[in-house]
Amino acid sequence: MLRDLSIKITTELNKTAADNEPKVTYGHLGTHFDVMDKEFPLELVRRNGIVFNVSDIRDRDIDVNDINLSFVSKGMFVAFYTGFIEQEPYGTKAYFTEHPQLANELVDALLDKEISIIGVDCPGVRRGREHTTIDQYCADKNVFIIENLCNLSSVLNGRKANTFIANTYPLNYTGVSGLPCRVVAEISDY
Repeated sequence: MLRDLSIKITTELNKTAADNEPKVTYGHLGTHFDVMDKEFPLELVRRNGIVFNVSDIRDRDIDVNDINLSFVSKGMFVAFYTGFIEQEPYGTKAYFTEHPQLANELVDALLDKEISIIGVDCPGVRRGREHTTIDQYCADKNVFIIENLCNLSSVLNGRKANTFIANTYPLNYTGVSGLPCRVVAEISDY
C-alpha cells in the first residue's frame, strides 16, 4: 500500500506560506529537504523507515526517552508524527513559529545510529535561529532533514511506531539549501 507523505501545493497555499515565512520560496516550499548546499545521494532515494508517534508530547522538547532507539538502525529514514500539521495548517504564522522540536540529545542519538534522513510533520527540527544551525549540523554529518511531511498517521495505523519503506524523490537542484521533494511510503498490508 502506498501513502503520499508530501504536502499538495496550491497557489493559495503558496501565497499563505510566503506571506508568513520569507524562506518558503524556491527550495523551501512544502515538503522539502534542508540539504544545506550538499548533494543528495541517489542511494538515499529508497530507505528502510520508521515513524514514531510523539503526538502526545506537548510543552517540552521531544527527547531520547520518548522513542525506542533500539528500533532505529544504520541508514534509516526516521520520521516523527507530532500531529502538528493537522492541528495548525501549513503556511500559517503559528505553523512556522510554534511547532514541536526535537531535543538536541535526540538528534545526536540519531546521528550516533548513523541514520540517513530525519523527517518531521512540521517546519523544522528546531525553531528560530536554531533551525539553520541544526540543519547544518546534520548535513555536515550527511544526514538530511525533510520538513513538512503529512499523512504520517496513516503509516502508523494506530501504533506507537511502525516501519515502512521510504521513497524520496528530490528535484535536481544544485547549490541551494532546500530541495522540494515527494515522499511516498510503502507500508505492508495489515
